[in-house]
Amino acid sequence: MASTVSDVIAALDAAYPRELAESWDAVGLVCGDPAEPVERVLVCVDPVTATVDEAIEWGAQLIVAHHPLLLRGVHGVGTDTAKGRLVHRMVRSHVALFCAHTNADSAVPGVSDALAERIGLRVLRPLAPHATGDGSTGIGRIGELPEAVPFGEFVRRVGAALPATRPGVLGAGDPDRLVRTVAVSGGAGDSYLGAATAAGVDAYVTADLRHHPAGEHLEQGGPALVGLTHWASEWPWCEQAAEVVRATCDVEVRVSTTCTDPWTVRAGE
Repeated sequence: MASTVSDVIAALDAAYPRELAESWDAVGLVCGDPAEPVERVLVCVDPVTATVDEAIEWGAQLIVAHHPLLLRGVHGVGTDTAKGRLVHRMVRSHVALFCAHTNADSAVPGVSDALAERIGLRVLRPLAPHATGDGSTGIGRIGELPEAVPFGEFVRRVGAALPATRPGVLGAGDPDRLVRTVAVSGGAGDSYLGAATAAGVDAYVTADLRHHPAGEHLEQGGPALVGLTHWASEWPWCEQAAEVVRATCDVEVRVSTTCTDPWTVRAGE
């Protein structure tokens, strides 16, 4: 029997329980009929024009995205708005959209587990444990490398382990400082700078680091920082989510490699 949209949703809900989502978040089915059959599923970070195009051209019936399309409240989805046009395009093409956001961040394994694995960490515990549960779930992860390496070498390893982006990977700290314990948080993570400092790690890897919080963090003696683009930090999760679907549903799953970072040009290139 062919798998349906609801079959895929059930697999994803089991792996990334919606009760783990932050109260402000918008997760779940955005558009589509749960009863519709599914043969092909595209997994991506961002539900944007490029990934919707990819899904339609490939013949997918479902997009599984990390980021919500409609995070903030809307009063309509008319085609005179960018997001409204995407909703209409998916509905007309019989493509459903399902989003797993902060629930996928907090779940075990989740977004930061995938990031930690890519850069060679053995995960020890969450960086910011979820308010409920046994302490195993939560935002970010704290892990350790097999052996200590100079910070400069660690930054290069991170860059080699993740997909290339125009901004690339940046390090902030003494290049000769030895790094063994590392905190990671997929996505924008400067709100957890204090948690990384309190954990006593040698380095913190995250995305969207801002000038003032990062500078103040370093001035106060916090761990060295590795700055990523948002998309690169969360893209490793896509294969994890794809495996969740493959394991329980009779569908073909593709992980989109389309870089959806907004940055497309670098000076000097």
